[in-house]
Amino acid sequence: MAEETVRVELTQQGDYRFQVHFGGAAPDLLADEPAPLGTGMGPSPVQLLASAVGSCLSDSLLFALRKFKQKPEPITCSVEAVKGRNEQGRLRVVAMKAILTLGVPGESLEHLDRVLDQFEAFCTVTQSVGQGIAISVEVRDATGVKLK
Repeated sequence: MAEETVRVELTQQGDYRFQVHFGGAAPDLLADEPAPLGTGMGPSPVQLLASAVGSCLSDSLLFALRKFKQKPEPITCSVEAVKGRNEQGRLRVVAMKAILTLGVPGESLEHLDRVLDQFEAFCTVTQSVGQGIAISVEVRDATGVKLK
């Protein structure tokens, strides 16, 4: 497969606030650090990282279930990013936990065990970020039953 390059453009709007331009039809986004550095007028870089992981996992789970003609909607996802200090005392994201929740009971979905065993491996962002940050993934169904 040929490599693909994804490009975004950032333009400083003031202090730690940047306008993020994705190109194409995607709307721009305002990113900002929380106080005391920024004003929190947009998601922080850590929030954007967490949202990228959650979005990719959600997309991957939905795609895998739809391959088997299943309807798990609506899927929700919560991602926690834990910040801590590395050996040099620098602030880093040291761990992430994603909890995906299906919109239906698990027993209503066919091939669910197979999907749960495989969907993470196809998540480009999570597999890439996970090489440097520990990421745990949990999947629950609409009734709260832990499936993975």
